[in-house]
Amino acid sequence: MYAESTPNPATMKFIADVMLISDGNTVEFVNQQEAKGNSSLAEALFNFPFVSGIFIASNFIAITKTDALQWEYVSEELKAFVLDWLQNNEVVVENIPEEREVEITQDGNKEVVSSAPQIKTDADKQIFELLEEYVRPAVESDGGAIDFQSFDEVTGTVTVVLKGACSGCPSSTATLKGGIESLLKTHMPEVQEVVALEG
Repeated sequence: MYAESTPNPATMKFIADVMLISDGNTVEFVNQQEAKGNSSLAEALFNFPFVSGIFIASNFIAITKTDALQWEYVSEELKAFVLDWLQNNEVVVENIPEEREVEITQDGNKEVVSSAPQIKTDADKQIFELLEEYVRPAVESDGGAIDFQSFDEVTGTVTVVLKGACSGCPSSTATLKGGIESLLKTHMPEVQEVVALEG
């Protein structure tokens, strides 16, 4: 087990030498209540008063902390805790929760949408596959995920959901506009813009 910083200064990635969740699944918890019944490791990590978010994918856990303490004071303690937990427990995620609803604001009006991908058309499928092939490996290496949400064919707007280290990351806008938007526009001229929801 080793710890690695991410582009998001509030999030650190803890990498194990075993798979923590399989089949390309990811889970994200923003509080202990969400983790309850789904991941006993995540639930236990929320007992640390400075932990504000947990994202689990493949062989790593990305932990987001509050501003109360600096990483230099807590990273070794968290690493030791996770390592000990993994040595004494076989399952990290007992239940993969349904995608939760995400609240978005457009022109001051709140709208609640499911964060599950809405793959209904060939364009949706193509965007989803481009993100899976070209974007997912890169953002997972940074401790996060960018998941396809929907594509509005009228406006050409692709909506994605930011998770883990990507959520709240200062450089996520640059990644979104400079990287993902350019990639999608190159492959699909009908794409005009990429916007993000915070997972």
